[in-house]
This record gives sequence, structure tokens and C-alpha cells, in this order.
Amino acid sequence: MSQQLQDYTKTIGFPYTDSVILAFIGGSQLHGAKLADTDDTDWYGLFIEPPEKALGTDSYEHFVHTTGGQRGGNRPSDTDVTLYSLRKWAHLACKGNPSVLHFLFAPPEFQHVLWGRLALKSQLFLAKSHLGAFLGYANAQLRRLLSQQGQKNCHRPFLENEHGYDTKYAMHITRLLHEVKELMEAGTITLPRPERELLIDIRRGRFKLYELEQMNNELEVAALAAQAKSALPDRVDRAAVSRAISQTYLDYWDMQLAT
Repeated sequence: MSQQLQDYTKTIGFPYTDSVILAFIGGSQLHGAKLADTDDTDWYGLFIEPPEKALGTDSYEHFVHTTGGQRGGNRPSDTDVTLYSLRKWAHLACKGNPSVLHFLFAPPEFQHVLWGRLALKSQLFLAKSHLGAFLGYANAQLRRLLSQQGQKNCHRPFLENEHGYDTKYAMHITRLLHEVKELMEAGTITLPRPERELLIDIRRGRFKLYELEQMNNELEVAALAAQAKSALPDRVDRAAVSRAISQTYLDYWDMQLAT
């Protein structure tokens, strides 16, 4: 990991800085839909906790830090950091969590050789059943966007005032549907997104809300059709994932003992 990022994670209180095996910049920058002077910086990563945390009674699975948290969204100068233990990440990936699946396909700022080896086995973590998780996230976000469900404060008032709806939130709905369609068709998620110009146009409010609803309905139908023809397995082989993850832990701990 870069010395700058390593130093930063230490200053924000992350206790296992030396055990990070993957770090990348996510969010709108990862998707290719970042607008200048509007978005914060989102760091994501994975770490391998020491044996007493992985095997003992006191686990350590997740670390989150933000310099923002203001109503209406973070400022461009803000930084968010989200780190998962490898075991926690694998658990979420097996469920098809869209955000954690990005870890398999994001261009890394840093990666340990053991993560590189595991990422080559990305198919272990992919399945047709992941379509349900993506559609669940997309539809829940749509209901929130339409104020039919969830927290109103997830919106950005300045975007609603300008465009009539939260365009950034709307962009992420369309992005999710494009991603899962590609996942079903090709077994991968391209990052940054090939349709990033479309995503930027959505962010800039160049679509009416009813146009986005129609577009997203068509994408959902296409994703369902792609699932029916997909070469992915029906479900993740969790036993195979467990073997791969446990071997990664053992190899990492052996490397640490050797140094």
C-alpha cells in the first residue's frame, strides 16, 4: 500500500494498516461518472485480520470513516474510507451485494499478491442468483427516489430544487441495472462503466423522471432475459469459496510469520 494511504489509515484509527491486501478508489470516480468539484473521494479496501480476530471470540470485520456526513451529501474535500475483512467481504459477495462485487473488478491502487491470486478466481463469487440482489437494490432506491419508501434525507435538496429529483441517486439506479445486465451476459462488471456518458447526462438532469423509469424498466427486462441465458452457475458454491478464503488466510499468516 502507498505510504500516503498507509499513513492516512493510521491517523483515522484503523488498527490493521499493515494487513490491507486491496485498496481502490470507488464511488462515482470508479464508475466514470464523477463531476468535477462535486464528489468526495471514496476509498475501499480489504484486510486480513490477525488469527485472534479471525478465530477468536472478538471479531473485527468492518471499518468505516468519513470526514463528511452532512445533510445533502459530502463535500468535494471529504473522504470516505470503507474497509472489510476478507471473510466479511466474501460473505457479502456470495450474497451478490453489488458494492462488494466491485472489489473483483475495480482497478486497484494497491493489491497484495494473494488478492491478485484470489481475484483470478472471480467466477467463484458470481452466480445467476445475484440478479435478485441487484434488482432489490435498484428497486428500493427507485422507491426512495419517488418518496415511496425510506428516508427522505437520502436526497440532495440542491439537486431536487434544480431538476425536480435527486439526479445522482437516479444515476446509480440506472448504473446498477446496466451492471447486472453485463454480469448476467458476460460474467464481469466493467469499471469504469461503458455507458458513463449516459450516467453523466442523468446526473446533469437531462432526462425527465418518467424517461428514466421507462429506461430502467427496459433494462430490468433485458437483465432478466440475460439471466435466462447466462453461463453463470445458479448459485455460488459456498464450500469452494470457503476453501479459497481459508487458504488465503493461512498463506498470509505464513508470510507474516516468515518476515
